[in-house]
Formats: sequence, structure tokens, C-alpha cells
Amino acid sequence: MIKTEKILHLKNYRGRKVRVVREHYLRERVPCYSSLCQAGCVNDGKVLPKDLTHYMVPDARVVVDYLEILELRELQGVVFTQTACQALQHSKGRRQYNRLRSLLKDPRHDCVLFANEFQEYSYCPREKGDSQEKWQTRCVYSAAVWYFHHLAGMINIVMITEDKDAVAQYSSLNSGVYVISVQDYLQNFWPQLHAAHELYSSLSQALQEKESEGTEKEYTEHLPAEVLEAGIKSGRYILGTLNVSKHRAQSEASVRTEGFSNKNTDGTWCVLVCGFKNRNRAVHDDVVVVELFPKSEWRGKLTSLAEGQGEEKGGEDNQSKPQPTGRVVGILQRNWRDYVVTFPLRDGTQSQSRNSQRILAVPWDHRIPKIRISTQQADALQDHRVVVRIRFMGKYLSLSQRPQCANAQLREMPVNSLEKPWSVDPAQVLERRDLRESHLVFSIDPQGCEDVDDTLSVRSMENGKLLELGVHIADVTHFVTEGSLTDLEARTRATTYYLADRRYDMLPEVLSADLCSLLGGVDRYAMSVLWELDAQTLAVNKVWYGRTLIRSSYQLHYELAQALLNGEQAEVPELARLGPDEKEARLAKLTQALKMLTQVARHLRAQRDRGGALELEGVEVRAQLDEERNIIALVPRQPLEVHETVAECMIYANHWVARKIQETFPHQALLRRHPPPRQEFFSELVESATARGFTIDTRSNKALADSLDQAVDPQDSVVNRLLRMMATQAMSQALYFSTGAEPQDQYYHYGLALDRYTHFTSPIRRYADIVVHRLLTAAINVERGLDPRKALASNKDLDETAQHINRKNRAAQRAQKLSTELFQCLYFKERDPQTDQRCVADAVIYSIRDNGVLVFVPEYGIKGPVYMKNLEGQVVAAGQDGSCEWQSGLVRQYKDHITTTSSAGTTSFKLFDHITVRISVRSTNYHADSLNLEVISNKPHHSTEPQQPRSQGQRRLVQEVVRLAEEAYQQAQEKAAQGPKLSKEEREFRQSKTPNLYSLLEEVRELALMDLEVVPQVCAIKA
Repeated sequence: MIKTEKILHLKNYRGRKVRVVREHYLRERVPCYSSLCQAGCVNDGKVLPKDLTHYMVPDARVVVDYLEILELRELQGVVFTQTACQALQHSKGRRQYNRLRSLLKDPRHDCVLFANEFQEYSYCPREKGDSQEKWQTRCVYSAAVWYFHHLAGMINIVMITEDKDAVAQYSSLNSGVYVISVQDYLQNFWPQLHAAHELYSSLSQALQEKESEGTEKEYTEHLPAEVLEAGIKSGRYILGTLNVSKHRAQSEASVRTEGFSNKNTDGTWCVLVCGFKNRNRAVHDDVVVVELFPKSEWRGKLTSLAEGQGEEKGGEDNQSKPQPTGRVVGILQRNWRDYVVTFPLRDGTQSQSRNSQRILAVPWDHRIPKIRISTQQADALQDHRVVVRIRFMGKYLSLSQRPQCANAQLREMPVNSLEKPWSVDPAQVLERRDLRESHLVFSIDPQGCEDVDDTLSVRSMENGKLLELGVHIADVTHFVTEGSLTDLEARTRATTYYLADRRYDMLPEVLSADLCSLLGGVDRYAMSVLWELDAQTLAVNKVWYGRTLIRSSYQLHYELAQALLNGEQAEVPELARLGPDEKEARLAKLTQALKMLTQVARHLRAQRDRGGALELEGVEVRAQLDEERNIIALVPRQPLEVHETVAECMIYANHWVARKIQETFPHQALLRRHPPPRQEFFSELVESATARGFTIDTRSNKALADSLDQAVDPQDSVVNRLLRMMATQAMSQALYFSTGAEPQDQYYHYGLALDRYTHFTSPIRRYADIVVHRLLTAAINVERGLDPRKALASNKDLDETAQHINRKNRAAQRAQKLSTELFQCLYFKERDPQTDQRCVADAVIYSIRDNGVLVFVPEYGIKGPVYMKNLEGQVVAAGQDGSCEWQSGLVRQYKDHITTTSSAGTTSFKLFDHITVRISVRSTNYHADSLNLEVISNKPHHSTEPQQPRSQGQRRLVQEVVRLAEEAYQQAQEKAAQGPKLSKEEREFRQSKTPNLYSLLEEVRELALMDLEVVPQVCAIKA
């Protein structure tokens, strides 16, 4: 080892130059990562194959400017030097550097990293007078020469560079080491790789145009990095992430900050940035540095409804309370991603250069400014949508097909076909706990579900003294080995994407819909958690974790399970071919298991409720399609008790697994936390509830849950639903994290009221669950005194995985939301809003704005604005029959209502009023279609009136029966403690002569058949 020195000239935070001397050690033995190596290098991990014609070494500037080309999998034998990687990091920032790191880790890409600056014979010290670019090129060439000699000339080395002087200087120095340009390399070695040639053409044009841009500046120059750092430390500047308003993308953005505080509570979490000029070329999600304006120049957010993108107005709209306002003075990290853009139709105004046309393409996302693209295909791309990355034009993207698996990945998959059916491995039978004969296992999922992640079991033991609850989850990790191609692809996708009419699986279909799916009547591998519970108190006696072998007896859907619980006549497919007696016996056994499961789930829910668990409300709508994939209806999700039963069992399993892995691996467990929301986010909820006469306490999750339970309007169940939706909107996002990255007091899950939580129950569709399954397996091995079969990921690597999954989850949620909105638009686009009654619906006002209201349409699960004043200055005027029309007039906003005054008089619209709206579709060429809601009557829509009392009456009836059941149970417990001993029959069957749950449920069934008007009289008689 040789010690040398690196001399760096840096600037401190005051701008002064500082000479820094760093020790630098050189080694003779540095891994080359080539399978041709005969020098005995310790090449751990990925190595370059020996059957290539050459190895390619890109220059530093090539890595910086043409990384997209180097990411193509077709390019093989790529050697990235340490010099080039550091140049990318310093030039492009952490995001691009992480892309390169991911590329080097991915075994699907044939590339390696060579630490040339630590190799004794390839290291080149920087000489006096060397520019940085010249020195970097010399370092890369020296590494290429070292490679050629190290491998004894068995393979040619090609260095690619865009420096013409370097090509002339180095191309003839060493035979076997070729120095050529990127264009020559692609033409000579990859003439058929059209994607690479197109990328090179686009990137080269972008680089040339950047160099030829004029010196005229429209925006203020960004401050140097050292000035920004000094300003952040001193408090003059504020660091944060730019968030562009989706409703006012042209004029309004905010910077989310950490640690910035102010005495005012409203809006202190962000700094307002108004207008493009103050945004200073920053794009949505960039990490920026902002400078605050004086307090006299602070502004508030506009409170009026935006009239659609591109039609924003300023100056005359009311503003909220002034909040910190500033401008962007620097960008620390660009978070550009791929964008979908539309090429506009030719209008003759687009500029044209010698070989290309410069087109202003319009991004699909309103928050992204127009992107200038240089292309030779301007005519062909007119009115087309393409995917672009800023500074280069990307390939076309088709969304009509599911992502296909690579052949190499498919070769890892097990086979299950008619010719070669899959069967259980006898070795696995010996290793696993076999539950096929001992347990009644069943699944409850949405109708038509193919990827069945979870099954349940419940049984009575010890003559009824004990209960055993089981949650059995698909053992995906048996088929998906860590580090395999399937595992890498699953990690990249991180989640299954569920759209309105299709899904994009995280795993290949042979696993997701077949061998991992816990289908009915077939043997499957599972990871199980079994709780032994006291039958009376449901207290946990012991818990067992392990791998099992199961056979699901019934594959139920929610509606069928609920019908069985309700005692209704329902056809179970698995029992269809049995005789009457056997069918009745097995149906009774299944129904009894469902009732026991429901009883346990109610107890679990009550436990969490006492801790402050929240019952939140979301908008879930399903597009109902016919055989030709046409939308025939939009169906909101109907809540059933069995939904909560299954959810409680899954939450229970996730909680116990979280405890297990965190206790075994305190610093390397993957958990999920839900931070408490900021109090200012509850302001709209509190104000809306106050307007209705309710008090909402947001000091804790328990206080909030109790407040929401009490905020019930007996005459209108939608009020409580809307308040819960507002509470959901105020929540912060739940996040995955590594336990070593957060203090233990941050593990808490606010919404579920649990001290530790993770995701274990859906490994077919979530990669986080696969990670947790591996951790649980390792924890079981540690408990048995065995070493984990494979070294666990470090806290740093696990936290990187958690952040990646968090990003992918946000993308999946956004894709699902946009898909639902798309299908809502498609449903109404095919209908004439003037004549089709399906375009008229009841809507409930839940927020007041300066020029309109926000409404919720329960029938279709739609939320949107309704304008009370249009662009022409006309306002909504209601006649005596409630019908509305546009007239000249004035609009006035109050805290809990809005009024319009015209020649027809004054009309008032209050919070939680029901109005009638007409739904139509607003279309544009460049952005997604959107729904337009127009008020046509200030009275409720007639079609919703007959439905409301019935559902409300049934809900009150069920609540009353549950209350009576709880009281009866308490009375029975007290009498049992004080009264005589039970008879033999009573002890054996746990029957009691006092009122019990069964008799009360029988009363419910009888009452449910009666007319609701008669029910109160019957209840009064019984009382």
C-alpha cells in the first residue's frame, strides 16, 4: 500500500478559498470484476462475462451526459470508473448518482464499478494546469490501459469519449485499447440498436442547443452552493421541497420545510411562492432554497375556486390569512422524472433549426411547465402523447399491455400445467406444520379475486375453554429467493397496481394467480400466526409463528360471507354437489366458524377503540363493466361487517409480527408508522362540524375518534360520513421505515392506535410484506437457536428499500385515483347531460369558497367544485320551485354558507345542504378530462330520498341490538359469578337461561322482516 496526498481547493461558507490536503492510499490489489482475470483478484459479486468481443469504458462526460444510453440492457461489458461516478455525483446530484448505483447493483445489467483511483498502476495525480475535464479523461484512459494489460490482452478495451482532442491523442498510443466517439461506437458495434441511436441524437441536440443559447436572462441567477449552505446554517435561507398547487399551477406553490417555525400556527409548515418568476425555474418536487420576503409582502392563498387550468386570475380574489412568502434562490436537488406530454398541432409558430424542430410540448400533469423538445419527428408526433425526460426525448410508451416478464425471470418460475402439474415437495411436508386435516381454513375476498393472499381459521379447543385464531398468509418467499431476478423485479415494482379495469402484478402470474394464491381445494404453502385465546376473555395465552401447509376449504366473497352471517339463504359453491344432510352439516360448521370469527374481531376492534383507533372514511368506487368492457355503472363500495372482521384479523397479525421482528432485530426491522397529523390540517373539519353544532376535539386520536362518533345527525347519515372524510384528508401518510433509522417513540401508528405495526398479510401484492416474511423467518430461526440463513440487510440498506417502497406506493395510489377519475369521466362522456337522468344526482355541500362550494355526490363517489359565479360575472339564482339559472348579481361568502343576490332575490347555500347537480365532462387536448358539476336546483334530488330513512333505520336497529347484547352479556357474567353452579348441560354447551346473543340475533332477524314504521312500537313493547 502506498500513501499519497490529494490536494483540494475548496471554498468555505464565507466564500474564502481553503486548501485541503487529504491522505490517499493506493493498493496493488483492487478487484477487476472480470471472469477473464488470471491475477487472483477477489471478485465478490457481479463479474463481467468472458464471451464478449470487448469491454467498454465510458469517459466521465459520457457518463454525465449520456447515462440514459448506458442504462440500456443490450450494452454489455461496461466498466464504470470511480472517476466517472464521482463526476456524475458532483455534476448531477444525488438522484442521478443513485440511478447509477442501482444500475451497478442490478444483475440484469452487465456492468461493474472499477475503483481506479485506488489502484496503484491506474491512478493519475492531477498535474498543475490540468483542467478537471482533461484530468478525468486521462484517469479513465489510464484505467482502460490497466484493464487491457491486467487481462493479458485477452479482450479489447474500447474507451468512448466526446472529447475530440482525446480521440486524436490516445487512439494510437496502445494497441488493443481503442478510443472513439460515442456516435462511432454505436454505429460500429451496435448498428441495430435503434433505441440507442435515437437517444444519442436527441441528447446531442439538447446539449448543442444548451451551448448555443443566448445570454439574455429571464430569471435571477441561482446562488452558489456554498452561499446557499451558509445561508441555511445562519437562518437567512430556508430549505424545503417545492409543492406546486394542482389547482393553481400557474400562480401558486409552497415549499414544505422541516424545522421552520413561527409564532403563528396557520401555515407555518410551508412558505408560499407566488408566480413563475419567484419559482425561478424550480419544478414540482425539487429540493429548493427560499428567501423570505419582508412581512409586509407576505400573502395568503387564494380562497376562491379556480376556473380550470389556464384560466387563473389574480388580484381580485380573496386571500386567506397572510403566511410566510418568499422566492427560490437556489435548487439543491432536481427531482425530475419521466413525464407524459402531448405534442400540439402545428400552428406555424414553432421554431425550426437546421435538422430539427423545437416543440413546446404540454405535460399531462398541470403542475409541470411546458417542455421544449428538439426532434426530427415533429410532423409524425403531432397530437400524440409520448414520455419524455427533461433534456432528452424518451421512447414511446404503450399502456395497453401488461408488463411482460423477461425470459430469464420466467425460467426461475415453477411449472404448473396439465402436462406437468405442480405438487407439494415431500421435504416441505416434513419441515412444515401440516394443517390440512386439523383446521377449517377459508378465505374471504372481493368477488372474482385471483390473488388470494390470506386465509383464516378459528376453532374451539379444550372443551370450549380455549379458542385458536389463525391467520395464514401465502408463503411467497418460498418461491421468490432473495437476490433472484424475480425478487429484483418485484422490488423495482414494489406493489401491484390496481386500476379500474385491470391490475399490473408485482409478481409473475404463475405465482400471483396460481401457486402463491391460496385458492380453494388445493394444497398451498403458507406463513401462519396462531393465537391461543381464552374463550371467555379472549386474552392471548400464547402465539405460534411458522411455516405451514394448508388447504383452503372455502373461497368466499364478502357478500356471501355476510349473507351466511345474517342467516340468509346463500349458495356456497363448494357445497353445491353434496347431499342435503352433509351439506347442512358442513354449512352449519362454516357458519359457526364465521360467527366465532366475528365475535373475536369485535373484541379486537373494541380493544383498539379503547386505545384511540380511528374509523375513517374514503371514497371507493368500482366501475362495473359488461362483457365488452363498456362501463354500465359506477358502484360505491358498500360497507359490510365482514369487511371489518377480515380487516381486524389482518391488523392483529400485522401487529404481532411487528412485535416479533422488532424484538428480535431492534435495528433492522421493517415497520410502518403513521405520524400524528398537524393540528392546522384539522381546521376545515373543526369549522364544518361547528357549523352543524358538533364539537371536534383533535388533541389526540382517542379524542378525535370519540368526537366523530358523537357527530351524528339522525336525519342525515351523510354528515358523519363527510366529517370522517375530512378527517381522512387531514391525516399524514403512513410510511415504511427501518427501526434503526427512527427513535422508538416514532414507531406509533396514529390511525390504528398501535405501538408497532408492519405489513405481513399481502406478500403477493406488496414487496414490504416479502421483506417482513424474510425477517420473520430469520426471527424464528434465531428463536430455535439457528443462525439466519442469510445475512440481514443493514439498517442503511433497509431504510433505502423502505423509502423506495414509499415512493412506489404513492405512485400506485395516484395511479389508482387517476384511473377511477378516468372511468368516472368515461361513464358520463357517453351520456347527454341534458337528457340522461343518470347525469343528475344529489350532492352535499361540505366546504364554502369565495365564488362557489365543494360538494360530494354519494351516488357516484364524486367530489368537486360547484360555481356560484361564472367568468361572465353571473351568479346562480334559484326560483320558487328550487330550479337554478344564471343571472346578473352578487355573491357573498360567510363562514357556514354562501348567498347569491340577483333580480330573483337572495338564495342561500349552507354547509351540508343537499342540492341537485348536473354532471358533464370537460375535455381538453392536452390534459385529462374532468367532471363539471353544475347546480340545477337548491333542493335535494328526489331519487335519494326513499333510500335514506331505510338505511338509517337499519343502522340504528343494529346499534340498539348490539347494545342490548352487550348489556345481556354483562348481566349473565354477574349472575354467573353470584348464582348457583351450572348444570351439566349448561357446562357442556355453554348455554344459559338468561338472555343471550343468539336469542337477540333471532329478534334482529324477525325485526328485519318487519316494516320500519312498526319497529319502534315493537321495541317499546319489549322494553
